[in-house]
Amino acid sequence: MDLGLKDKSVIVLAASKGLGRATAEAFAEEGASIIISSRNEEELKTVALAIQDKTNNRNVYFKTCDVTNPTDIKELVQFAIEKNSRVDVLVNNAGGPPAGEFLKFSDEEWQHAFELNLLSFVRAIREVIPYMKEQKSGHIINFTSSSIKQTLDNLILSNTFRAGVVGLAKGLSQELAHDNILINTIGPGRIATDRVAELDQIRANNLGKSYDEVRKETENSIPIGRYGLPEEFAKHVVFLCSAANTYVTGQTLLVDGGLVKAL
Repeated sequence: MDLGLKDKSVIVLAASKGLGRATAEAFAEEGASIIISSRNEEELKTVALAIQDKTNNRNVYFKTCDVTNPTDIKELVQFAIEKNSRVDVLVNNAGGPPAGEFLKFSDEEWQHAFELNLLSFVRAIREVIPYMKEQKSGHIINFTSSSIKQTLDNLILSNTFRAGVVGLAKGLSQELAHDNILINTIGPGRIATDRVAELDQIRANNLGKSYDEVRKETENSIPIGRYGLPEEFAKHVVFLCSAANTYVTGQTLLVDGGLVKAL
């Protein structure tokens, strides 16, 4: 299947590692022109060169961006316009907020989680929409969590703001459809990333168990019987943001190996 992504202009936020990096690499394999971002310039440079070498795609660019800084987001989108004259795909991604129980978080921690995991998406979408409207086309996808279907223990901040992203996307899907701009939400289950390893270690510490014990227990709860790979997750992102998707918008998709039992 031709996904129609060759030379398309793609922005991937928080792309120096994990799901963001795997997604950028998957778009590069399809011949897209990629702008990757994160806060660390040296990491970005290393990742951009690695993706170029692996995919033989030289159109992989990078720019630092703190997603909680509105000026950084604005400058990132302008960088994409300078490089490619348009924005065809926006992949919203951000690091997860800290684990913990409700009463342990201050107003400042709630505010930071809001800016990191919801307001950053709002700001990025706001910046790309004028260009997508002018083009009469565009794809936006938001990375969230399996908590959009079933809340996760000890992750009250994530549970709250990930759900907000779903509401944002559903509402925007109604506003943007007449301009052929499709927006969807994708939630990873237990994908083998540094973030998931960190959460497994926290859970192991809380339960007085070893990391390996917790990992094995979780694998046993997944019908497929293992953690997913970042590249498996990325394939679904690429499809939803490709020319193969012309009619799916305002939807949420879990990539979780059957872990979540909620409808």
